[in-house]
Amino acid sequence: MLKKVSFKYKGKKFNVLAKRCNIFKEASGLMFTRRKKAKPLLFEFEKPVNFRIHSLFVFFPFVAIWLDEKNKIIEIKKIKPFISSIKPKKPYKKLLEIPLNKKYKMAIKYLSPK
Repeated sequence: MLKKVSFKYKGKKFNVLAKRCNIFKEASGLMFTRRKKAKPLLFEFEKPVNFRIHSLFVFFPFVAIWLDEKNKIIEIKKIKPFISSIKPKKPYKKLLEIPLNKKYKMAIKYLSPK
């Protein structure tokens, strides 16, 4: 199921159509996905969490955006392949993973932190 996620970053508004992840997809995320076919993923939680994520077996970089319940950005990071542990500084309610590929050029241009 797809869901539109809207948020503001650096004075610009973004709308991302992301695949909502169920419990099975939460475990695998972007792992073993081909870069060309990868689509944004949305992980939603009932209450704020502070889970670690990883990029093991993700063969391309992606942007991770941790959001609160009102889609306000808590933290944003460019994640490189094969990192064993990534954790935001604060709890979050949603996690948006946007693959850095040709289809999501806006993520590369605007959302990739240096």
